[in-house]
Amino acid sequence: MGRITSRRRVTRIRRGIAPTARADVLAVEEPLEIRLDGDRFAVTMRTPGNDVELAIGFLVSEGVVTTADAVMTARYCAGTDDDGANTYNVLDIALAPDVTIPVTLRARDLPITSACGVCGKDSIESVTTRSAFDVGTLTTPIDAELLLALPDRLRDEQKVFDKTGGLHAAGLFDATTGELLAVREDVGRHNAVDKVVGWATTQQRLPLHNTVLQVSGRASFELVQKAAMAGIPVLSAVSAPSSLAAELADERRITLIGFSRGDSMVVYTHADRVDATPAPLSARSS
Repeated sequence: MGRITSRRRVTRIRRGIAPTARADVLAVEEPLEIRLDGDRFAVTMRTPGNDVELAIGFLVSEGVVTTADAVMTARYCAGTDDDGANTYNVLDIALAPDVTIPVTLRARDLPITSACGVCGKDSIESVTTRSAFDVGTLTTPIDAELLLALPDRLRDEQKVFDKTGGLHAAGLFDATTGELLAVREDVGRHNAVDKVVGWATTQQRLPLHNTVLQVSGRASFELVQKAAMAGIPVLSAVSAPSSLAAELADERRITLIGFSRGDSMVVYTHADRVDATPAPLSARSS
C-alpha cells in the first residue's frame, strides 16, 4: 500500500574523480487528501504509510477528536492514476454522530506542505487551540541520562532513513522506564508526530502523560502544539527550537529540550522535570 522509497539513476561527482552513474534511493513524497464524511478537510504532502494514523493524529492536533471512538471508519477512495489504479492518496474519515466539526475548520480547506504543519492558518491565535488534555506531571523527574540516550535509540529505529537519508522521525518513549512505545518516519517532521499521536489514539492511550516525544529535527511551534494537544509533557529535539516554540512550551507547561546530542542537551522550559543529579564518582569510574 503506497510506495515508501523510489529508485532513480543519478550521477555522483567527486572532486578529482570522474563522474559515476548509479542507482539511488529516494524517500517518496505524495499528497494525501483527508476527507471528513466525504468533504475535503486537508491536503498534506507525506511519505505513504500509516496514513490512517496520520489522519487521526492530525485530527487530534486540530482539536476535532480526542479518542478512537470518535472515528467510525477510515477508507481509501477516489484518486486514480493514468491507468485507473487507485493511488491511495485520498482517505475518507467517517466521524461518530456526536462529533462536531467547528465551522471555521470545515470552511478553511487547509493545505499543508511537508515542511510546515500549520500553513494556511489565519493567525497565531487560531493555531493555539486549547487542548482537551493537561500535560500532567511525570511520575518522577526524568533521568538526564535516559533523555540523552533517546536520539541514538530513535536513530537506530530509522529503517527508511538508512536507505534514503531523507526522512524525519518521531519516537514516543515512557518517561520512567525509557521503553520505546512507537516510532514513525515521514518526509515531514509534523507528519511523523501525527502518525505517532494517531497510533496512540487508536490504542486508547490519550492523554500521553508520563511520556517523552523525541524528534529527529528541530523543535518548531507546530510540534509543541501537537505535543500539547496529545498531553505529552516532554518534547526533545536533536536541533534547535524556535523562540515561539519555547514560548508556547512555557505556556503549556511542556519541558522543551533542544540540541540533545552526545553527552549534552539544553533545557529551555520547565527544567524541574529533569533529574540532572551527577552520578557518584564511584559509579562514574566503574
